[in-house]
Amino acid sequence: MCCLIPASTLCLTLLIGFCLSDNDPALDLRSVLPSAISSKNITIYGIVFDAGSTGTRIHIYMFHQRASDSALELDGEIFESVKPGLSAYANKPEKCADAVRSLLHLAQDAIPSSHWKKTALILKATAGFRLLPVDQAEGLLSEVRKVFKASPFLVPENSVTILDGTDEGILAWISVNFLTGRLHGDRSVGTLDLGGGSTQITFLPLNKATLDETPWESLVSFELFNNTYRLYTQSYLGLGLKAARLAVLGASVSVAQKKQTFHSHCFAPNLDGSWVFAGVTYKYGGHPDGLAGFNLCYSEVRPIVEGKLHQVDEFRRSPFYAFSYYYDRAVDCSLIDGETGGVLEVRDFAQKAKEVCDHMTSDSSHSHFLCMDLTYITVLLKEGFGFEDGTILQLTKKVRNVEMSWTLGAAFHMLQSLPLVE
Repeated sequence: MCCLIPASTLCLTLLIGFCLSDNDPALDLRSVLPSAISSKNITIYGIVFDAGSTGTRIHIYMFHQRASDSALELDGEIFESVKPGLSAYANKPEKCADAVRSLLHLAQDAIPSSHWKKTALILKATAGFRLLPVDQAEGLLSEVRKVFKASPFLVPENSVTILDGTDEGILAWISVNFLTGRLHGDRSVGTLDLGGGSTQITFLPLNKATLDETPWESLVSFELFNNTYRLYTQSYLGLGLKAARLAVLGASVSVAQKKQTFHSHCFAPNLDGSWVFAGVTYKYGGHPDGLAGFNLCYSEVRPIVEGKLHQVDEFRRSPFYAFSYYYDRAVDCSLIDGETGGVLEVRDFAQKAKEVCDHMTSDSSHSHFLCMDLTYITVLLKEGFGFEDGTILQLTKKVRNVEMSWTLGAAFHMLQSLPLVE
């Protein structure tokens, strides 16, 4: 069941200007609601769909614009999700419409009918779509556009698109630092997002050496709240948690369709299981040699990551907020509380991975993939990004009852292009 959750007084100043240099990736966020200022408080809704590789999520944001100073405040969020992700319907695109339609019904129940025609609606697809052939991805997006067109909400131009991985990282950084009140000065935090198909890292470099040594395509400059920021951001397609599972197993759709079993030392000996991902069933099991454990699993996982990620010395010791599958797997193995999250060091993932992998049984109450997933997170953080064992990670799912996601940044982006109608 969903309900409107208060977000306390989260205040967004109206003007947000993004001024990209000629060498920076394109992210055009010029201003939020610049065209109309009212003499009274106005309630504003925005709907953002996150079409991820493992599920489709709807975020319904409620704002109001203060009459006193024309600032925009976030009052709350309604969140719901359905599985599987839309990319699972790649061969039957018409079926994806049902998932979107069911979430739109939630929005109609939550938002007063008097606001439907002026409530903007967008869907951004992430790594699951970026991994699909172009014709299949477009077939799915076309079905979503039909559903949107038939809805009572305001559908902006280009409302249904695939979100570039770099933009995903930037929007997540904006969301997290806005929600935590860290946008001003040098108090910002980096963000780590681990999805099913891709992973992103974004932070604000403070050392000139970092800016000088980083490739230009990894830097984005913009103005936000009258401050100029130059972010480091990288998105790695194919290095999300679920994509990494397939890579570790050497799994392919053609082999899976022949019902052959994929083996790994990351599973308990004598284990037989099956896993459905993106509409394909993969059979898996323990290694034929009967051996398992952390060291063997690590040796399988390491080649998936090693040498494929850009490392920056500065962020090895910088604090980061980590969410999505970082959070979920930390909860699954009791490293953090499922409701409140917690603070970890990188070494905590490594220690827990060793504990889980070295004590696996085929009838364990844990997910069969927990050893592989924790080992992958350990390898990604240490071997991939080069984090030190003592690097601090804040594992968070919500801040002030608002989901930690790139979608809030996308809502700001959406609202900037719309006239404010009373």
